[in-house]
Amino acid sequence: MYSIFDKNQIRPQGWLKRQLQIQAAGLSGHLDKIWPDVRDSAWIGGSRDGWERVPYWLDGFIPLAYLLEDEDLIARAQRYIDAILDRQQDDGWICPCSVDERSTYDLWAYFLICKVLALYCQLTGSSRAETALYRAMKHLSTMEFTLFDWGKSRWFEALIPLLYLKERYHEEWIPQLGLELRRQGLDWPSLTERWKTPINQWTHETHIVNLGMMLKTEAMTSALLDEPYTGIPEKLWKVLEKYNGTPAGIFTGDECLSGRSPIQGTELCHVVELMYSCQWLYSVTGDRIWADRLEKAAFNALPATFTDDMWTHQYVQMSNQIACQEFPGRSLFRTNNSQAHLFGLEPHFGCCTANFNQGWPKLAMNAFLHSEKGLLCALMLPATLHTTWNDVPVTVTMETEYPFRLSCKYTVTVDAPVQMELKIRIPGWAKEAASGDYIIDKTWSGTESFTLELTDTPHLKSTTHGLRTAEYGPMIFSLPIQAQYISREYEKNGVERRFPYCDYELIPQTPWNYGFAGTELTVTEKTGDDIPFSSVHPRLTLQASLSPIRWGYEDGFLTVASKYPQSKKALAEPTTMELIPYGCAKLRMTEMPMVSK
Repeated sequence: MYSIFDKNQIRPQGWLKRQLQIQAAGLSGHLDKIWPDVRDSAWIGGSRDGWERVPYWLDGFIPLAYLLEDEDLIARAQRYIDAILDRQQDDGWICPCSVDERSTYDLWAYFLICKVLALYCQLTGSSRAETALYRAMKHLSTMEFTLFDWGKSRWFEALIPLLYLKERYHEEWIPQLGLELRRQGLDWPSLTERWKTPINQWTHETHIVNLGMMLKTEAMTSALLDEPYTGIPEKLWKVLEKYNGTPAGIFTGDECLSGRSPIQGTELCHVVELMYSCQWLYSVTGDRIWADRLEKAAFNALPATFTDDMWTHQYVQMSNQIACQEFPGRSLFRTNNSQAHLFGLEPHFGCCTANFNQGWPKLAMNAFLHSEKGLLCALMLPATLHTTWNDVPVTVTMETEYPFRLSCKYTVTVDAPVQMELKIRIPGWAKEAASGDYIIDKTWSGTESFTLELTDTPHLKSTTHGLRTAEYGPMIFSLPIQAQYISREYEKNGVERRFPYCDYELIPQTPWNYGFAGTELTVTEKTGDDIPFSSVHPRLTLQASLSPIRWGYEDGFLTVASKYPQSKKALAEPTTMELIPYGCAKLRMTEMPMVSK
């Protein structure tokens, strides 16, 4: 089992630091100034939302602040934590409601704020926050509670703060509370038959965010309850992937499971929660497939759903997304409204506005892990680790442009000779993966550097119903569609949308009806610009031979490509066209057929 580093020992560098800076300069770094549900929340004494939105936001904003060592962000995070702790009740109850309202207060938000406090303690070592966390969870263990709705669906999230406390207190009530939560919570492995056939009905059992979260359950219960890990998450993943998978490493869900389709949406909350589950699963099992899945979602689905400046986002993204325009009449999506795929402040619903913040910061926090044997370079990201091993100060640096380049320079500096294992995870897509992880177990001295070069051949991969996707390394590639951005400024329910956090419709300006005319793909490495996943100047592209085909629109819609093309017959001679990373293309065709002559 691996563990993340406490007290902010990781420093992002290169493109990763720049991505975090963009996030801080965008919506994430301003929600406490512009969004009433955070700015005026009941968590800090206001009159707005007193449930999940402030904890969701803090779950990403806190690590963002400390990773960037930004004094202003840190002070603002501290203000919220202090306000929450100041309002904790004498008996330990920590959520903003009266005693009479507790029985009807969905405990999901209770689990979530305790999860945030555990994260805050890990980053800061705050004794005050740890005491508050202990009191909150101890009070929960003495309550006669009944889980319902979100608390019943997401009971396992309470295991995160319980695991933090178990490592420090070793008290019997901690695993006992975990057992009671499991007894009352949903039994997710028993529900797999419901995931095979999508329905146009909202249910907790098929809700895509619940499913992204629940994958990590056995990893946490095995650690908390000292039970054997049996591999249930892998079985659940395979069912979800078979019936609802997408090339971007996520599952369709708009808002509930939506089947294997290139035109159904996937909620942004699912993307970041799936990433978090993969982080847990990799740290507990050491199975690199979970890190591979984490990278697939992080380098494709996560950046795809934001504008370059991270001021606006989608509620749902689509694999083949030829326009982001409000649907006239009925919605294409199963349980989302007609605006869910627009870019904006809170399209469709505001949960993703608060929750997306955890994606990039938690990815950075998992660049390095540690075990009893030594250090693990878990994710090939530009970052530096400052830690100690056997009381010797150690610095490990990864210098890389991965995933835009497939190499990394590692530098290890120690203040005195020290015996230590350094393990480097080799991604499963790499040709070098057959030999397993790269392990150096020796006595380190002074400063030592070496470079790891990985290799892959760009290729087409079959998806569903005869469609294919271009892949290279951990990324998938799409045919970009040039877009005209039409802004919409307005106020609704007391929430103002205005530039730069207004809503945008994206109108296609270039053709999109193409198929692959050959299997040969050519890689081109480019300089790019100051935006890592730039939609204007991508850092990596593929050249592919494409031909136009008669594709057609989905029945009843003029802004949605049909699920599958009407014909695969080429309408013209092949042309060499440029594919860009899926995460860079806001309008795109990702799944396309091989054309026939």
